Amino acid sequence: MKCKMIRALGMFSAACILLASCSGSIGTNAAKNEERGHHIILTYMTPGNKPTNRATEDMLKQLNKILTEKVNAEIEIYYIPWNDYLTNYDLKLAEMDGSVDLIGTASDWLDAWKNVKLGTFMPLSDDMLKKYAPETWKSVSPEHWDMCRTNGQIYLIPEDNYAQWVNHGFMYRGDWAKEAGLNGVHSWEDLTSYFAFVRSSKPGVIPWDSNAAEDSYHGDGYIESKSDYVPLDGISGYNMFGVRRGNLKKLYSPFYEGDEFTAYARLMKKWDQIGVWPKNVLESTAGNNDNREEFYEGRSAADEHHTQTWYSQVRPEMQKRQPGSDCEFFWFGEELGNVTTMTITHGAMAVSAACKYPERALMVYDLLRNDRECYNLINYGIEGTQYVLTDDGRRKKPDGYDSRRDALSTNFWWGRNDGIEIRDTGSDWQKFEEISRIYDKTKIDYPYSQLVWDFSGISRELGAIADVWGMYMARISYGKTDNPEAYVAEFRTALKKAGIETVIADLQKQLDDFNSQK
Repeated sequence: MKCKMIRALGMFSAACILLASCSGSIGTNAAKNEERGHHIILTYMTPGNKPTNRATEDMLKQLNKILTEKVNAEIEIYYIPWNDYLTNYDLKLAEMDGSVDLIGTASDWLDAWKNVKLGTFMPLSDDMLKKYAPETWKSVSPEHWDMCRTNGQIYLIPEDNYAQWVNHGFMYRGDWAKEAGLNGVHSWEDLTSYFAFVRSSKPGVIPWDSNAAEDSYHGDGYIESKSDYVPLDGISGYNMFGVRRGNLKKLYSPFYEGDEFTAYARLMKKWDQIGVWPKNVLESTAGNNDNREEFYEGRSAADEHHTQTWYSQVRPEMQKRQPGSDCEFFWFGEELGNVTTMTITHGAMAVSAACKYPERALMVYDLLRNDRECYNLINYGIEGTQYVLTDDGRRKKPDGYDSRRDALSTNFWWGRNDGIEIRDTGSDWQKFEEISRIYDKTKIDYPYSQLVWDFSGISRELGAIADVWGMYMARISYGKTDNPEAYVAEFRTALKKAGIETVIADLQKQLDDFNSQK
């Protein structure tokens, strides 16, 4: 999941109380409140590459039998590929043709509030949610529902009962770091030394086989590590605007001013000269490499993603496939202890304003979030194929499991529920506890979770800024510049011409108005 911050929310006990009464009956009573009419197929839209195996399709057959029985509906999944996902996500929503119904969204990386302003999401009244998603309504606190409102109307259903850490960083091999003379990787300088050692000492290994067509840039990670920058949600999917921990009321863009971004550009030039990625990285196309698989195979030395991916997937798999590799995690912000809790709408579900059957869309979501049988299928797959349960009630992969054949891909990041989660045996829960304690010591709460930005006066400028970003950022992020300082200066001049100072002034006024009302 593409994201930059962290969450740990505590509604577990309430959800557990809820669980005893909900399984098996959720949806059935709600269905009686609506004329079920004819059988319908609803489309759930999510970012992600469409799976090439049949595992998800096979799971959906079983899930849809249950949904048909309970609410006379089925779901299918519409995937927005990771390549240029945000642009294509917004374009698909803008069609407003009724081809999607349930929409996975987020305020910090999927333009949730922007799409609310554009009218692409349906307002959901309290009564509507109470009637057609009763278990979800009861499990979300009034305070959290209020964080999903604008102008008195609810537009988002938050994934607010699922504890996770999803701030980003680099996973690396602890054994190779020791060979390089490092006591772990704890700074961008350490990471550079690690990459240089791998390049010179591990023939056939690409330090980081990044794919410019699919991988997000990593400039904000550098800036968050070298300063007290806190990106603000909902303005740009690129974390381009924010505040400082030392002054939460002053908006700025470190991509437009300050020294950190220029230093980042110089470092990326150095990485390119070292050979951290292939020389033709800018020519990469979607799907033409798989760095994580190469990491597992010992042909790459690092992988960039978030904390949860590290302790739940990559570290355990590396222990199996590269015994002794000791996969560790360098998190963005580690150098200065700069980490921020994320808003509860980091993952949320919305209903398309063009949905023809919003009542049954809510009924289906209520089942996926709260009914144990539906929840297990959409999140874990088919018992016996994707997972089996141990004697102590944990999940593990069955004998003969092959990820290429059996891996599920639903990306249901919008309704996970600690009340009915089943912990797996594969995650390194000890590492989870260790790093959680580290984060808890230094984190701050995200300061503006209820601020809904108004882009009506700056939409033209924001569009022009996005175009400039697309023209310059890949070359900066992969060191493909003759003179990084001059190229950053050119980038900033282009941002100024695009109207970034107008945008900053407008957003600052909104920030001031919000703070004055607190």
